[in-house]
Order: sequence, then C-alpha cells, then structure tokens
Amino acid sequence: MTQRLNAMQQSPELFKKMVDYSLAISKGGLDTTLLLLVDIRASQINGCALCLDMHIKQAKLHGEGELRLHHLAIWRESPLFDERERAALAWTERLTVLPAHGVDDADYAAARAAFSEQELVQLTHGVMAINAWNRLNVAFRTEPGSLDKAYGLDKATFS
Repeated sequence: MTQRLNAMQQSPELFKKMVDYSLAISKGGLDTTLLLLVDIRASQINGCALCLDMHIKQAKLHGEGELRLHHLAIWRESPLFDERERAALAWTERLTVLPAHGVDDADYAAARAAFSEQELVQLTHGVMAINAWNRLNVAFRTEPGSLDKAYGLDKATFS
C-alpha cells in the first residue's frame, strides 16, 4: 500500500481541530476501554488499516487482553464483552453503516438502556470521530504504523 498524500501536512489546521475533537471526546467521561473498542470496531468495518493498527496498540498499552481484541470481530457471539460494551458496539455498527431508513427506535432504545442521555451523546461523538478519521485515512491510504513513534505506540508488544 502506498500512501497517496499526507493529510496532516496538507491541512494542519483541520488536522489539529480533529485531534482536539478526539481529545475532548476522550475526556468526556466514558471509559477509555469502551471508546477504544468502539474505535477498533468501526475501523474494522471501514477497513481503515492505520486506525485499526493504532487503536489496537493503544488498547494493548491500556491493558486490553489480546483475546478480546481478536473477539471484537465476533463480539455478538463472544462471552468476553459485558452488556454495556455490547450496547456500545451495536450502536457503533448502526451508526457506521447507516441503514437507508436511519436509526430505528429499537436500536436507539437498546443503546439508551445502557447509557444515560449524556453518555449516549458522548458515545455518538466517539463514533462520529472514528468514522471521520477512518474516511480520511482510507481515502489517502495512510500507512499503518507511520504514527507509532509520535504517539508512543512503538511501546506496544504482542506475544
């Protein structure tokens, strides 16, 4: 895979605003592990190599187990995720691949049962942000691992 262009170099002001938005979401009160699971699942769906690589490394550095990372692709069948994580992953999938009719009441009710109104707004912003990052990096084929040193992800180890 050859990177098409460097979006950060071409539009540093917009890149910084996206980073600031993502940082605000991470400080909004939702559990870091939950947000990382959301980032990874959306990145899997969107086929974003950079984001998938980055967020798996972040999750690993945050203490996430490798088996749960492998099970994210099959989270519905896996016993490794709690109800709140399942609700977040279902919401992530629904908003990442929007159906033609929009988000139905049942999907909203399931998410709302697991999250307060404020938490659901935070979670929705998290899904919005990772989808924006995915689209940016898929469009320009940003190379996986290219930001590891800058973000301290070169410290992530896998067995």
